[in-house]
Amino acid sequence: MFNTFLSARGVTGPFTDADYFTYVDGRPRYEAVGLFLASRGIELPEGTSDDPAEALTVRGLGNRKNDAFLETLHRDGIAPYPGSVRLLDWLEQRGTRYAVVSSSRNAVQVLQAAGLADRIPVVVDGLVAAAEGLAGKPAPDTYQYAARLLGVACERSIVVEDALSGVAAGRAGGFAGVVGVDRGVGADALREAGADLVVSDLVELVPAP
Repeated sequence: MFNTFLSARGVTGPFTDADYFTYVDGRPRYEAVGLFLASRGIELPEGTSDDPAEALTVRGLGNRKNDAFLETLHRDGIAPYPGSVRLLDWLEQRGTRYAVVSSSRNAVQVLQAAGLADRIPVVVDGLVAAAEGLAGKPAPDTYQYAARLLGVACERSIVVEDALSGVAAGRAGGFAGVVGVDRGVGADALREAGADLVVSDLVELVPAP
């Protein structure tokens, strides 16, 4: 979506993985679009959340991105990482409370497509954040809200995140620790953002039998 937009404006240089990890990954949809555009010196009207996908506004582009994502999700589906499922199994066996915290407004649809929705007792996503007036990552508000819903103090909770903005949110929220999951952003970048431990797969958090 970004590359089509940049090409139409005659802007040189494609949208890259580095752009994704720096400006988009883990952030609320419209904020991410605005940050990326600003990084290229592009100014657009903010617009409204009801803007059509064709609108040349920040929120129009955000809606265009979301339409493309949902089309792909519904067409191709999604499979969970096996190691993530192993971690859920272990947490459930221990009776450990857990939640999913996502900036996406599509988190529930993603969990449903992955076959995990019935295993997640608490979901704090972009819809909940908007309804409750919670600031998105890198602010810690959504994680702190999830901890309250679980009935667990932040200082007794661990944040597990693969986005730099999410790691920064965990570090800022007074949590007991932050685990960074390197899905491509880089272990060093996750540590610099505040991760206490970095893994490449969540199965690494499951003790050996």
